[in-house]
Amino acid sequence: MRGRSSGMVLDESQLNSEPVVEQSCWANMPPELLRDVIQRVEASESAWPSRKHVVACAAVCSSWREVTKELVRAPEQSGRLTFPVALKQPGPREDTVQCFIKRDRTTSTYQLFLGLPPSQENGKFLLAAQKFRRATSTDYIISLNQEDMSRGSSTYVGKLRSNFLGTKFTIYDSQPPQNGPVLSNRSSRRLTSKQLSYRAHAGSFNVAHIAYELNVLGTRGPRRMQCTLHGIPLSTMESVGSAPSPTEVTADSLERAHVPHSGVMSSSRSKAAVVDISTLDYDFASGLLAKDEPLVLKNKAPRWHEQLQCWCLNFRGRVTVASVKNFQLVASMESLPTSSQSDRDKVLLQFGKIGKDIFTMDYRYPLSAFQAFAICLSSFDTKLACE
Repeated sequence: MRGRSSGMVLDESQLNSEPVVEQSCWANMPPELLRDVIQRVEASESAWPSRKHVVACAAVCSSWREVTKELVRAPEQSGRLTFPVALKQPGPREDTVQCFIKRDRTTSTYQLFLGLPPSQENGKFLLAAQKFRRATSTDYIISLNQEDMSRGSSTYVGKLRSNFLGTKFTIYDSQPPQNGPVLSNRSSRRLTSKQLSYRAHAGSFNVAHIAYELNVLGTRGPRRMQCTLHGIPLSTMESVGSAPSPTEVTADSLERAHVPHSGVMSSSRSKAAVVDISTLDYDFASGLLAKDEPLVLKNKAPRWHEQLQCWCLNFRGRVTVASVKNFQLVASMESLPTSSQSDRDKVLLQFGKIGKDIFTMDYRYPLSAFQAFAICLSSFDTKLACE
C-alpha cells in the first residue's frame, strides 16, 4: 500500500474482520409458546416419515433443540425412534419395535429399517453393516451411514466379530457401557490399558458374547445359541429395574469413561499399562466392581410338527419362510429362577426370513436396536461346526 496515494478511501465494512451473527427470530419465541408448539408436533407426528418434522424442530436453534430433547421420550416409554441416540437405548417394555433387514450378497452389506417390509410400506433407515473377512475371524462393521463403514468415522457405532468357525461372537460398542467398562475377571482389581484405555481410544467396548452350540453328532436340527449381555445387568428384568440408557452418541475417550489420567501408570517392563482402581471416581469404580450378574438370553426351543415334518415356532405371522437362521430369544431360566412362566416365555428378540434377502427383526426391552441388530447379524454368518 505504500505505493498508493495517502488520500485513498477504503470501504469501512472491509475493516470489520469479525462476522456479524444475526439472532434468529425463532430463538426469541416465548418459552411457553415454544414448548406448546413442539409438544403438539411431537404428539401428532408419531411415525416416520412425518416424524422428520420433530427432528427439524431440534435443528432450528439451540433453544429449540433443548426443548425438543426434553419433550421427546426414550423408546422405553414412547416406543418411538427419533434421534440416533435412540438406537442405543432399550426398547419398549409392553410392545415390540418392528424392523426389517435387507441383505445384499454382492457387497456383503446389511441394512436395518424401521417399519414393515418394503413391499407394504417404506421403512426408515436405521443402521447398516458390512462384512469383512479376515484370516482367523470375520468382522461386521456397524454404522449410521451406509456409505461410510470406516471405524474412524463419526458414524461408527460398533462391530460384531466372530471366530474362525463362526460359533462364538463378540459385540463391541463404540461407547462405554453405562455401568462402566467390562471386566474380564471380576476377582481382579488390576485393569490393563489394553482392556480399558486402549480399547476406549479405539472405540470398542466389549458388551456381549454370543455362543452357538457345536453340533458334534452331525445331526440335522435347529441351532442353539446363548447370548450373554455384559452391558445389561440381570436386575433390569425386575419390575423396578432399569436398563442402561445413554443420553447421547459421542466419540469415546478415557475422560468420557471417567478414568482420571493419574489412574493410568505406564510400565516399561510390561506390555500394557496398569490402572490403579483406587484413583477412579466412585461411579466408575462401582460399575467395575458391580456384583450384578449379566443378563443371559437363550433361543426358544422349537417344537417338531409331525404333519409338516419340520421344526416350528410361533412368530405371530412375522416370519413366512422356513430357515435355519430363524430364532426367538428369551431370558434363560437360570437367569430368572423366581419369575413367572409368562416372563420366561416373553420373546425379547425374534428374527426370521420372509423373502429372498429380506428378514424381519422385532425387539423389546431391555435390548436396543443396535444390540438386536448385532445379534441378528451373527445368524447370517456361516457356521461350519453347527450345522
